[in-house]
Order: sequence, then C-alpha cells, then structure tokens
Amino acid sequence: MTNSIDLFRPGFHFTSPQNWINDPNGLVFFAGEYHLFFQFNPFGNDWGHMSWGHAISPDLVHWQHFPVAIPETEGIMAFSGCAVVDWHNSSGFGINNQPPLVIVFTGQNDALMRQDQRLAFSNDHGRTWTLFEGNPVLDIGIKDFRDPKVFWHEPSQKWVMIVVLADQLKVSFYASSDLKTWVHQSDFAPPNTTDRLWEVPELFELNIGNSSFSRWVLKVDVFETDPLGRIAGKYFVGQFDGVQFVPDNLELEPNWLDFGQDFYAAISWSDVPDGRRMWLGWMSNWNYARETPTHPWCGAMTIPRRLRLEEVAGRLRLVQEPVRELEALRGRLYSLPATSILEGSTTLEARGTKLEIVMTFKAATATEFGLKVRVGENEFTTVGYNLKHQELFVDRTQSGKTDFSERFAGKHAAHLKLEADELQLQIFVDQSSLEVFAQNGQVVMTDLIYPSFESDGLEVYAIGGTVQVTAQIWELNSSSA
Repeated sequence: MTNSIDLFRPGFHFTSPQNWINDPNGLVFFAGEYHLFFQFNPFGNDWGHMSWGHAISPDLVHWQHFPVAIPETEGIMAFSGCAVVDWHNSSGFGINNQPPLVIVFTGQNDALMRQDQRLAFSNDHGRTWTLFEGNPVLDIGIKDFRDPKVFWHEPSQKWVMIVVLADQLKVSFYASSDLKTWVHQSDFAPPNTTDRLWEVPELFELNIGNSSFSRWVLKVDVFETDPLGRIAGKYFVGQFDGVQFVPDNLELEPNWLDFGQDFYAAISWSDVPDGRRMWLGWMSNWNYARETPTHPWCGAMTIPRRLRLEEVAGRLRLVQEPVRELEALRGRLYSLPATSILEGSTTLEARGTKLEIVMTFKAATATEFGLKVRVGENEFTTVGYNLKHQELFVDRTQSGKTDFSERFAGKHAAHLKLEADELQLQIFVDQSSLEVFAQNGQVVMTDLIYPSFESDGLEVYAIGGTVQVTAQIWELNSSSA
C-alpha cells in the first residue's frame, strides 16, 4: 500500500526528499559526475528562503542528495544561476593546479529591493562551496536583474554571461576574462513583444541536423500579459559572435519549447564531454505550483532531454528527445504488433503507473485517435490526435485530482502534421506526470496529473472509424531520486 503522503511522488523524476523545489540551477558535468542544483526552501513545503539544493549523478538517472550548496545568507536569497568548470583557473579560485567549479547566481536582496550577480566556488568536486568575498560581481542597481547563464566563448577567448532584465523583456550580454569583472556588450529586446515577464535565459550553439552548419539558440521563459495566459519557454534561432545575438527572423508565431503546462526554467548542462547538449526543466507552473497536492515534498524536474536543431517544414526547430540513459530503467516489455483498432476504446494488456510507451498510429478512417493512460474508475488522461485540425493534444480534465486549482484541469494542443499518415509517440508516464514526445521530439508536451494509485490502465481509442496501432511498452523501475 502506497503511503498517502507519497501517493504522487515520482518514481523516476527528480524530487527532493522533502520541501519545496523549483528552477534547476547550475547544471554542470565534472570528473565523471553530473551536478544538479535547484531552487530549494530548506524550511518548508512552500516557496521561500531560496537556497541552492544539490544532487549528483553518475548517469543522469540515479541521484544522490547532498547538503545545501548555497544557503540564504544575511538576508540575501540565492536565486537562479549556473555553474561552470574554470578549466584555466581564470578566476584564481583554483588550488593545486586543479580547475575550480564556479557558480554564478543571483542575489535577491529584499531589504534593498535589488538583484545582483554573485559567485561561489568549490575545490572539492562540488562538495563544499565558498562565497566570493568580492560579491556582488555585477550590480546595476535594479530590482529585476537575474538568472545568469555563463559559458566560455572559444572564438573570442572570454566568458560570456547572459542575464535578463525581467520586467523590461530584455536579455543583456556581458563579457569577462576572469568571471569577476563584467563588461556590458549588447542587449536583445525584440520589437512588439507583449509578454509580461522574461526569466531564465539560455544560449547555446547547435549543428543543423548532421551538417557542419550551426546556429545559436536563445531561450527565455515568459509570462504572457494575460494573467491566465501561457507561462512557458520560447526560443529564437540566430547567430552570436561573442558580442550580440542576431535572430534569423522574428516571426509572428513564437517558437514554443513545450505545448503542455508544466515545463519551465530549463537550462542545459555545461562541459558535457561527449558534446551532447542536454537539459531539464522544472515540472510545474506558477499558476498552481504552490497548490499542488503533495507533501512533504513539492516540485519535480522533467526527465533529461537531448537537444537537436532540425529543419522542419522549412523552419529551424529545436527538437527534444529523452536521453538514452533512461533506457536503464526499462523492465518488463509488452509488444503490440500492428493491430487495427475499431471505433471506441480497446484495453491493452500492459498497465502501470511508471511506463515508457513507444507507439505508432497509422491513420485509416478515424477522425480522431489516441491513447488513454492512468485509466481507472472515472479517471484517465488522453493523448490524442485530431486529423481535421492536425492537432496533437493532452486532455487532463478527467485525470484525477484537479480541484486544488481552477487553473489546472484543461486540454492543451499543438499543431502537428502527420508524416506519411503516421504519428509516432514516445510517452513517459510516472506517478504524477506525463511527458509526450511526438515525431521524434518535434513537438513535446509535459503535464502534471494526480490520479488514484489504482488508476493504472491503458486504452487505445478511435473516433469515426479505425486506426492501426503498433506499440512497445516498458514497465519502468524507480530511480533513487
């Protein structure tokens, strides 16, 4: 029998043993270890006393929790930021000819109503951290100036910081030779932006497909102007020369990262040795994050995702796919050979609360088709496709517990064309979440769900005709997170 307080605790998504977490911070790889820092309240299950929690993994799957890395200190909360390996000891923080790990984070000073950028460093592989005595290293005297992401720009041989002026809807670029002294380079603020707030910027270079050509991706997380509007990440594709970012074009339709409701503040790992660009995000939404029905923990991370840049329908798109390391969680396999599904719902043999589902639908005569997960008495969540509207959707209106917030229940959709009349889905189902990767990650949808533990069924369905389905379904083991 599952303990009631842990009814919704994920089996393989990262959570803290207790207390509130939100944005991932300081993702960095060093000496065979992936570090995950995160916004953390050491004192309770709600937002407050923001500090940096810390966990380490050898494989992106199994995580060991460590003590708080950067606590709230003298009234200064430690807001979001990044971590880098200072390979050439440009900061002078290193000892014994070993490169230090350096954290760059936002200091939140409520008394002065000011945000600034600060440093901390470690010489013991991230086990303990020392605040730089010269903090803050960047202070322009304003309230909303936060979320630094720093990387080494090889062509110009300097560190680059991107940081947001959140309420001005602006990304600022700074440069430094030593991580301590920063010089303003440029700003990016596209015209006609109607968002209410920008946060958590990210900038990285990716090759286009398998070619040697590349582009830079600039990401920000936004609150739309409408109080009930989208809270999510969007991105721009362009070029960066170490000084300024120039987008290829500023289209009317934004490039959204995820079409569900629960993917926010994603940042990528620094210094990954095999060249993969990987990230994860906070799996929640500020519209209801403080009301979700979990205790003694609150907040989780998505699964790690590998990023690629591909040309899709004449446009460069950021494609996300689950990292291969997750295959280590696979247990029992159920296979469904090509089967024609009649109108209505068909129950599958496979069932579970922790699943990886790889499924291909071949359109026939149905006008809508899809999969229902976490099916139980009067409960299910639908991943469906509507052929008339060429729309992929997740409907969680009957997913289980939804009454904790009037903003939670809903149906979330994304435009998606079939390829050769086929829809390919890879879906990760956990105790309280659903992550959908369609057409090899061209469209991604992440949504929290809170079903009864007994709701563990799977059904495929068709409306208005038939559809052909092929599937592989793995039961997934829990990780140590």
